[in-house]
Amino acid sequence: MEALGINLPQLITQLISFIILFVVLYSLLYKPLLKALDNRSARIKEGLEAAEKAKAEAAASQEEMRRQIQAARNEGQAMIAQAREVADKFRDEELARARQEIEAERAKAQLNIQRERDAAIEELRRQFAGLAITAAERVVEKSLDEKAHRDLINKVLMDSVTIAKK
Repeated sequence: MEALGINLPQLITQLISFIILFVVLYSLLYKPLLKALDNRSARIKEGLEAAEKAKAEAAASQEEMRRQIQAARNEGQAMIAQAREVADKFRDEELARARQEIEAERAKAQLNIQRERDAAIEELRRQFAGLAITAAERVVEKSLDEKAHRDLINKVLMDSVTIAKK
């Protein structure tokens, strides 16, 4: 080996030195570097997972917002329908009340007309009785008791009404 220029003790020393250097470098540089790379990889992985989780939460939040908007829209539609129903009911009640008032006014007017007609007929009857008494006095030319005349004329008028109804 010496012919090749290789000194065995020096070779062994160099090998031991290399192994010691390798172990020292492995333990002092490679392990911390590997650990730092692993930590960085873990942080990147955590960051990606957090991003995915945030993306999923954003999607879930968006879905929740869409459902709430739809629920609010449905609730609004229900409120509009309810308001229309209440308005229709109120309109119907007001129409019914107005019809009742009109009917009451009509009945009241008919009652007043009937009362005025009866009063007019009674007044006409009184005037007719007075005229009949005056005419009878002139025909007979003697004055009879006015109350007896009035009673007699009223009886004749009642008889004529009874006959007219038949």
